[in-house]
Amino acid sequence: MKCPVCKTEEMIILELKQVEIDYCPSCAGIWLDEGEIELLWDPNNTEGVKDYIANLPEAKGIKEKKRKCPICNKTMFKALIGEEKKTLIDKCPKSHGIWLDAGELEEILSNAKNKDSNVIELLRDMFGSSESETF
Repeated sequence: MKCPVCKTEEMIILELKQVEIDYCPSCAGIWLDEGEIELLWDPNNTEGVKDYIANLPEAKGIKEKKRKCPICNKTMFKALIGEEKKTLIDKCPKSHGIWLDAGELEEILSNAKNKDSNVIELLRDMFGSSESETF
């Protein structure tokens, strides 16, 4: 699968807590197929998170460049996701998945109410930490 940011870079598949994520070694972005963020965010409430993700409204007035879904090639829309702190993500309009720029997965999971500190530590070990806080 080609990276929607780099457009030529092939993403590699990494396994994070039994969830396959597509990772771009060039820009450090992550593609999560439909249903994968739910497993990382709150494995005990995947249906609740799935409903939340499915109903994310488009964030209006965002100047960040739009990207194409690596599955269907449709232009993704920008959405704000998160419980305490919102993070801007790219979401496929056909619900194929979401694109997260470098550090955004860690940010989303760090701000989740039911965060799994083991997943956050694993992310920091794999990709380095963008924050100095410990959770």
